[in-house]
Amino acid sequence: MRHLRALCAIADTGSLRKAARQLGMTQPSLTTQLRRIEKTVGGRLFSREVTGSRPTPLGRSVLCRARPIVAEMNALVSEVRLEAGQAADARLRIGSTSSRAVVGWLRRLRTRYPDTDTTIHIDVSANALLHMIAAGQLDVAFVHEVEGAPLRVPEGVERRVLLAREPQFVALAETHPAAGRPVVRLTDLAADQWMVDPSVDGEGPGLRRVLAAAGLNPRVVYGDYLTAADLVASGEVVTPCQPTARSRQGVAVRPLYGDPLTVRLFLASRAGTGARAETAGPLDVDALFGDLEDAYVEIAWASAGYRQWLIRNESPLLRFHSARIPDPVLDIGLAGPADGS
Repeated sequence: MRHLRALCAIADTGSLRKAARQLGMTQPSLTTQLRRIEKTVGGRLFSREVTGSRPTPLGRSVLCRARPIVAEMNALVSEVRLEAGQAADARLRIGSTSSRAVVGWLRRLRTRYPDTDTTIHIDVSANALLHMIAAGQLDVAFVHEVEGAPLRVPEGVERRVLLAREPQFVALAETHPAAGRPVVRLTDLAADQWMVDPSVDGEGPGLRRVLAAAGLNPRVVYGDYLTAADLVASGEVVTPCQPTARSRQGVAVRPLYGDPLTVRLFLASRAGTGARAETAGPLDVDALFGDLEDAYVEIAWASAGYRQWLIRNESPLLRFHSARIPDPVLDIGLAGPADGS
């Protein structure tokens, strides 16, 4: 079973590194295990390509047999645990890609379910979180999907869309010539080096697609966004960032003209109202989604740059905010067009 789960993880994530992280092991250990499996079956199961690891014809054949076995074993373990009373304690398992809204979401969930052990699993890979939903390892997950790079949504996972199209801003050094403008054009960054995190599903391909559409071909390098903050402040790179991103010393966060980089935000859960969170009763996904919506509106409205963008573009989030906080939207001098003029 351990071998079959490893093969499914590599296929689902498309990467030995991502699969190793999902399985809680190191990449060299998973690579060694894969070689051992391939030696046992007598052929290569995955081919290593620039875009990741792809199943060979033999690999696809093995996966077709492996997936039902893994699913049946997961179901067996869950049912036995329930019958044995090992799941008597109420639990709610949520997951999320990186988002500042998670703190507020957790606070609301713990208020809603005070007697429930609510846990959070953060992963940069939305595909990994969706796989955990399908496997019964998580109850719900808040993820983002880069436009033009659709996620692999497993069968049996349903989605509730929070925002169909959220803009991604750009982080650049405060000393950058474009940092003094309220809205930055991609052409203002034509000579800059971009950095993206390759672990974030769709981020690299999505950025390259947008740059190519604008007729630009800047250098794109890879690294994690925590390290990127210092590189941005020093002027070495610019990076895409969430509109709710908190500004750091030496870093300016600005919207992009025309919003070329966008993502879709949604809450994923197992299909059917009978899905359980090991709480005292059935999982109320609508209530969880409402709490997420409230938390996201709260953090979006608290982000000055994003708040200005919301008002300029008459975002649907304004309606959510008005419904929850009945204060009039103040005129803060940003009623002009979205091109920054």
